[in-house]
Amino acid sequence: MIKRLYIHNFRCLENFELPIAGKSSTLLIGKNGAGKSTVSIAIEILQKIARGTNRIADLAAPKDFARGRLDVPMRFQLEVELGGKLAVYSLALECPKGWKELRVFEESFHMDGQPIYTRQGAKTTIETAAGQLTATFSIDWHLVALPIVEQNQGDSLANFKQWLARALILSPLPSEIIGDSQRETLAPSRDVKNFGAWFAGLLAYAPSSYATIDRYLRELMPDLKDIKNPEVGLNARSLEVQFVENAASLRLPFRELSDGEKCFMICAMVIAANEAYGPLLCFWDEPDNHLAISEVGHFVLALRQSFKSGGQFIATSHNSETIQSFSQETTLVLTRKSHLEPTVVRPLSELDLKGDLMTTLLAGDLES
Repeated sequence: MIKRLYIHNFRCLENFELPIAGKSSTLLIGKNGAGKSTVSIAIEILQKIARGTNRIADLAAPKDFARGRLDVPMRFQLEVELGGKLAVYSLALECPKGWKELRVFEESFHMDGQPIYTRQGAKTTIETAAGQLTATFSIDWHLVALPIVEQNQGDSLANFKQWLARALILSPLPSEIIGDSQRETLAPSRDVKNFGAWFAGLLAYAPSSYATIDRYLRELMPDLKDIKNPEVGLNARSLEVQFVENAASLRLPFRELSDGEKCFMICAMVIAANEAYGPLLCFWDEPDNHLAISEVGHFVLALRQSFKSGGQFIATSHNSETIQSFSQETTLVLTRKSHLEPTVVRPLSELDLKGDLMTTLLAGDLES
């Protein structure tokens, strides 16, 4: 579970800290441009690093500095509780005058206050659990060290990288999800176009997950009979869904499901994945997109409920049904007075609301 997320000088986020410690689920609300999606992009940068992307040019660019402030490093710090221990990863990037690409200014990983590795510029130092020097070497300024460094004693670094790599940062494009796959994965892409590979990977990792997926989907689609993933060519599979009512049967390729039905499928996968290889962090940008009003409440509550026993669920929304599914203590309001001002975040419970929340939101008067 995330204990602290700090972001500085990244787009509209300056000296920004997301107060989600101790919360199994959190909703981010605010006007368009307030910074909700930017928070997910910042987390996705860290996720990409854990998944093996180490060239900074593939993670951030000079344009990502807040208002072009190249004289101040861009900073990310993530504190996560894993197995009763506190893992802290810090990364600072800079872009010296005349440089076209960002480079590492500082980087470090600590476990329970003990440094595992630290870095200043190109110089990287790895330490033992007792804090004794074991190795010092140089890494290209334009490469992040986390995917490269291996821990000699213990597995805290590997556990952190695996947890972060498996984080679900989602903003699905259902119309482009066709359900085809040529491999298996436990790492869905942000747009979830690799849904077929994720489905195959989850069932290969934990076959019992199908029962969780089936149970959730039958609550929404009682006529669901089966989901199959047959081979359609060399190393290729394509999902198909069967529906049955009375004596009639209908088998559809996954691509022919509606956008809302595909979102149901993604939701089922999130719930099953958190059970199978969690606890996971899931950040879903506007999960209520493509859903009917009558479907939103059940959809969001199912996600919130599934993370109560472990992991963390973060959502963004403009939908009144979603907002009403969260409490004031689990809702965070992001605001910006203008595009030249940084994002400010405050719990909804700390704001002095005038009248009904939804009326205030619709009027655009919700300010911090």
